[in-house]
Amino acid sequence: MIQRVSSVLLLVSLNFCLSAQSLVPSVRTGSASITGSVHDLHGVPLANARVKVEGSSKALGRLAVTDRAGLFSLTDLEPGRYLVVASKFGFSDKLATVQIAALETGTLDLPLRNVNEAPDPNSEPDPQTTAAAAAPAQGGVTAAPAAPTTPEKIAPFSDYDWTWLNGNPRNKDVAFDSKFFTPEIRADITYTYDFNKPVDNSMGGSSELFRSNEIQLEQLGIGGDFHWDNVRARFMTQFGEYSEATIRNDATPAKGQWNLNDADRYLAEAYGGYHWDKMYGINADAGIFMSYVGLFSYYNFDNWAYQPSYVSSNTPWFFEGVRLQFFPTPHLKLEPWFINGWQSYASANSRKGIGGQIKYTPFPWMNIVSNEYALGHDDLYVPNRGRIHTDNSIEIKYYDHPERVLDKMGFTFTGDLGCEFGAGVSCHNDSHGNPKQSFIGYMIYNKFWFHKDLFSLTPGGGQINNPGRYLVLIPPINGETASSAAINSPYFTFNPGDPFKAWDTSLTFDYMPKQWFTFRIEGDYRHANVPYWSGHGGVTPPPGTNNGNPEDYACMNGADSGSMTLTPGLCSGQGGVWFPDLRRDEFLVDVDLLVKF
Repeated sequence: MIQRVSSVLLLVSLNFCLSAQSLVPSVRTGSASITGSVHDLHGVPLANARVKVEGSSKALGRLAVTDRAGLFSLTDLEPGRYLVVASKFGFSDKLATVQIAALETGTLDLPLRNVNEAPDPNSEPDPQTTAAAAAPAQGGVTAAPAAPTTPEKIAPFSDYDWTWLNGNPRNKDVAFDSKFFTPEIRADITYTYDFNKPVDNSMGGSSELFRSNEIQLEQLGIGGDFHWDNVRARFMTQFGEYSEATIRNDATPAKGQWNLNDADRYLAEAYGGYHWDKMYGINADAGIFMSYVGLFSYYNFDNWAYQPSYVSSNTPWFFEGVRLQFFPTPHLKLEPWFINGWQSYASANSRKGIGGQIKYTPFPWMNIVSNEYALGHDDLYVPNRGRIHTDNSIEIKYYDHPERVLDKMGFTFTGDLGCEFGAGVSCHNDSHGNPKQSFIGYMIYNKFWFHKDLFSLTPGGGQINNPGRYLVLIPPINGETASSAAINSPYFTFNPGDPFKAWDTSLTFDYMPKQWFTFRIEGDYRHANVPYWSGHGGVTPPPGTNNGNPEDYACMNGADSGSMTLTPGLCSGQGGVWFPDLRRDEFLVDVDLLVKF
């Protein structure tokens, strides 16, 4: 395994170096630049407008995106004459030409007309257009002759700024790039203080926080996107706690041969695919890819909070299988899935799962996402038990005033419904006496941005009701995992109809001095109707190590009782039966450093 990991790191380093090498001469001797501004006909700056240059082969397809002041810059250009096209959804394109000499910077002023705004017949002719029509320019800046233009086919979701979304990375720029590979680096380091003070420092009930009163590496991600001649691939590592904690929630590697836990544990994403230039794009990918269920991203840098509520934390973070992506318009994605199962490297039973996503962004201030899952038989050792799930989110930015101290406000709401049926359970208490095994939950967050997005404050929380506990995260009692709990869980049971109701609330403060870095402080309070969270006594048998048999009761001296059933006299010669310290409440504070390039 060490050799395999070393090989992956070597390949990543080599590709990274090759990509960086192509960018090293960021400013060549004698190079030129083009800068300028894009605004509407009333002088209001247009952020996220696309400015594209056409000229020499080295500049072909070069693209800049305006900042919130409407400004753009294109550097490292060869001297010569260029055609510049400014475009933004809802506005007519503006064309201009510029002649730049070595070490010279050409400056452009590019006004765009709203397509719903009729031209003013009494307005004076555009002096740039008039000059260009009168004679070809010998130097300096002129506008191209007015002519009908065909709207450019833009990349999906590229015409608006979506960095404000919960679950989306907030960096507007790419730190490194090349024609073949766009690298990506992530680092997530956290310190968590649990006021229950577990003596074994072990926390449960979370997909993000696992150790108390320690500085821990949550994830080190090294990877990126390959793209060449319509062929695409992506991978991202997950060194750190994710490589242990995420894996133990999947029971399927216990079925059959080959240790898939070891094979895939260090990969958060790993897929290859192909792109077709039809409609606004069609993609086909196969491998391990991220789940969108629950709105929050698997990567904490992208999220408004560090510890998401149950609707996100208790639903899948990844799928393994095949997905298709269809983009009929720049604002609509239709994405079907054919996958091994519900967050699983393999199939718990013979039937696979299907699902999909519909993503719609009708306005720059609204995002609507719906995810569905069905068909899969996802309970190990329980064939013929089906699962269905629907997950629906809306995100709205309802206030945007970058000139003010409180410059932005937005909220997210997510609601989920699901159930299991067959093999002794039902979606409701049916006439055959099969208990209800279902999931219902919601979460809501509201984010306030301050001082040009330098700071933010996000309150939020949610609730779930999950009788049967089939989506409840398994407490790590005596090293319990999803595969061992599928056999028996003596201390926290998963019997049909077992009740579980929980709610939580959080408050998150972010300091974001650079688009690549977030310093976060968060407080969380979480409550369950049954003992669930690690208490002061911890969840590890004496003398502080697991005995290797979590499906059995443990004795007070740490030995395996050899029994899955609590009977009188059990462990009588070992001081009696040991029990973990579980509490109904948990209050914690975490401090986090988050980096993404």
